[in-house]
Amino acid sequence: MSASNSNDLHHRSEIDAYGFKHRQDFDHASYDDFMSRYLTVLARRAIKWQQVLKEEPKLVKKSRKLKRYVRKGIPNEHRGEIWMAVCRADQLMEDNKGLYGRLRGQALDPDVQAEIDIDLHRTFPENVYFANDSLSSKQSSLRSVLTAFANHNPDIGYCQGMNYVVGMMLIILKDEEKSFFLLEQLIKQILVGYYSKNLRGLNVDQLVLGELVRLKNPALAEHMESKMVPWSLVSMKWFVCLYLDILPIETTLRVWDCLFYEGPKIIFRVALSLVVQNSEAIMTARDSSQIVEVFREITSQNNHMDCHLFMKKVFEDSQPLKKATIAELRAKCGLQV
Repeated sequence: MSASNSNDLHHRSEIDAYGFKHRQDFDHASYDDFMSRYLTVLARRAIKWQQVLKEEPKLVKKSRKLKRYVRKGIPNEHRGEIWMAVCRADQLMEDNKGLYGRLRGQALDPDVQAEIDIDLHRTFPENVYFANDSLSSKQSSLRSVLTAFANHNPDIGYCQGMNYVVGMMLIILKDEEKSFFLLEQLIKQILVGYYSKNLRGLNVDQLVLGELVRLKNPALAEHMESKMVPWSLVSMKWFVCLYLDILPIETTLRVWDCLFYEGPKIIFRVALSLVVQNSEAIMTARDSSQIVEVFREITSQNNHMDCHLFMKKVFEDSQPLKKATIAELRAKCGLQV
C-alpha cells in the first residue's frame, strides 16, 4: 500500500459517517467493534423499512408497529424522509410551495442577522461539512435556513441552539427547504416554547424534569435541592441541543427518531435514564461542583456508544411515563416561571 493510501485510510478513520472528527480520547476499538455489529442490524432494519414505505409511502397512520420500528432505529438512507413524514413536515412543505425561496431572499432585521452570522462559525467546527476552509461547507445553507425561519417567525427570530439543530438537519436531509419545514414543525409543534425570546417552555421543562426525578427517586431530588443545584444548571444543554454534542451521534439520532414520531416525551425519558443510571454517583457528590462534574462525566462521548443498548435502557428506566403526567406537571411548573 502506498504512503498516500495509508494516510487516506488514517484520515478517514478519524471522521465518522456524518463528517464529525473523532476526539483525541475517542475509543476506536470499541467504536469499530460496535459498528461491525450495528451495520448488520441496520441492513436488516433497512429491508423492513423499505417494506413499510412500499405499503404506505406517506406514513399517515400512526401504529404500534410503526412506533416499534421507529424505536428500533431508522436506517440513515430513510431517516430524513421518515422524519419529514411522521411529523407532517412534508405535508407542510407541499402546502407552502415557494415559501422557503421567498423567505430566504428577504432582508432580515440586521440585529437578528448579526446573531445568526456570529454563530455560523461556532457550529460544528469539528465537522468537515461546516469547517471554514471546506469547499463544500454547509455554512451558507445554515445561514439561509435560519434567516428564512427568522423572517417567517419574527416573534421568535433566532435563538442559540437552533444553529446546531439545523446543522444536523442539513447533514441528514441534505436539503435546505426540507430542513426549513422540519424546523418549523419541531419548534412550533413539537418543542413549543423551547426556542423563544424568554425560553419559557424550556425553563418549565427543567422544573418538570425535577418533578419527574422526585417521583422516580425522591432521595436524589432532595439531594440536588440540599446542594442547591437547579436542574437547569446540569441539564439545560441536553434540552437546548437535543443531546447533540452530549451523546454519541448515532445515539443522538436514535433519540431524534423518537422525537419526531412521539414528541417531546423522549427528551424526558433520556434525561431520566441518564439520571437513574448515575444516581449513586450523584448521591455521593458532596457539593455542587462535584455534582456538576458527575453530570459532565455522565455524558462522556465514549459512554453510550451502543445506541441499541442505550435506547433499551431509556425505555426501561423511564417507565411508566405518560403524556398526561407531563401535561399536569407542565401546568403546575408553569405557575413558577
